Amino acid sequence: MEEGTKTKKTIFVGGIGDDVDEGVLLETFSTFGDVIEVQVPPAATNPSQPAEAKHRGFAFVTFSSPADAQDAIDNMDMNELNGRVLKVNLARQVKAPTEGLGNRAIWESEEWLQHYAKPLSRSGGAALRAKAREGSNGAAPAEEEQKDEEDAMEE
Repeated sequence: MEEGTKTKKTIFVGGIGDDVDEGVLLETFSTFGDVIEVQVPPAATNPSQPAEAKHRGFAFVTFSSPADAQDAIDNMDMNELNGRVLKVNLARQVKAPTEGLGNRAIWESEEWLQHYAKPLSRSGGAALRAKAREGSNGAAPAEEEQKDEEDAMEE
């Protein structure tokens, strides 16, 4: 066993068929030790096709001891279950999101905005927009507003 994996008790079981559920996995993997939990992540449901796959094709099995988890890996990796070859290994922990942001964009964080964002007056955005308006018809913004008012009166 690799260093740092001695305390891991959860295994990843990939390649499971649509006919495999928690009960089948519990029955199959309980031969290697005490199974604490079996998780089969559900597939995203498509309302127009409710008969689609019930799960995403993989599962997680948690054992009471790391030795039992290793026995399951040693015996079940590249073996067949209900006509499908399984890929079984230690489950890797999902990488933690940056400072609890979850799936939000980093610029939605107040700390990020305070550190990196500039006020509009200092960003150059206001000056650029004013130049763009000037350059569009050669008139300054105040002249443009006056011209718009004159056009409205003529109609």
